[in-house]
Amino acid sequence: MNKSQVSVIIPTHNRSELILRAVDSVMKQTFSDFDLWIVDDGSTDETEEKIKQYGKTHDPENKINYLKTDNNGVSSARNFGVKKSDGRLVAFLDSDDEWLPEKLQKQINYLEKNSYIRLVHGDEIWIRNGKRVNPRNIHKKSGGNIFKSCLKLCLISPSAVMMERNLIIEMGGWDEEFVVCEDYDLWLKVTSMHEVGFINEPIINKYGGHEDQLSRKYFAMDYWRIKSMDRISRAGNLEDGDILAVADEIIRKGVILLSGYEKHKNFVHYDEVKRIVERAHGMADSDCRILPENQ
Repeated sequence: MNKSQVSVIIPTHNRSELILRAVDSVMKQTFSDFDLWIVDDGSTDETEEKIKQYGKTHDPENKINYLKTDNNGVSSARNFGVKKSDGRLVAFLDSDDEWLPEKLQKQINYLEKNSYIRLVHGDEIWIRNGKRVNPRNIHKKSGGNIFKSCLKLCLISPSAVMMERNLIIEMGGWDEEFVVCEDYDLWLKVTSMHEVGFINEPIINKYGGHEDQLSRKYFAMDYWRIKSMDRISRAGNLEDGDILAVADEIIRKGVILLSGYEKHKNFVHYDEVKRIVERAHGMADSDCRILPENQ
């Protein structure tokens, strides 16, 4: 069996009412040289039955691969899909999102014209509670050297990404320690070292507003962003200006986060965040000299 050019990975957990919309948007792509890996992260609903029934009637070329795992989280599911698949390129799709029909073809065309680019993403149509909404300016997507722009918040959607398999392996995959902001963490790693490509038109429908979204479940998501920035500041890949930008953003987010911990009497991560903020002050005050871990 020949390798497909693109391996598409959909992680899912208890989204039987949404998963077929995502799967169908992949199967209806104008670009056909792909295989699809659905990683069911321990679902207890009708996900398996629906996917297998869909495959019988809509997958004559056997492109769909269904994998069932324990409930280990979205990062683990994506990593498992990367491990099991073998396409030179990898594209991700969250099970509550939907690709537009030419998504893959437009990204393949872009990469063929820009051979030095190892990751390309694209613009999105946002749909919240069934209605199209306009993103705020702070959410505006772009390409190029976007590391500093990515510090404030996540500016690359996993569902809009196509990337070299070797690149995600080099980055160490999705960090399974991160219960949220795992995408923010991965894109910081990538953009700290690489320019990224961008399709300046919508290539996905991104849905929001439903109750099971991770971003609605976790308090203080900036804790995870601060952890990610603290770690990348020590990796040795950043120029002085980028290190200062990281330090400034850690301090900005950290002060607000510490205040929130104090207000809500929630001190689980308080001391850790305080140490990270203190290190950031040291970086900002010492001409980018990175302090040792124990200081």
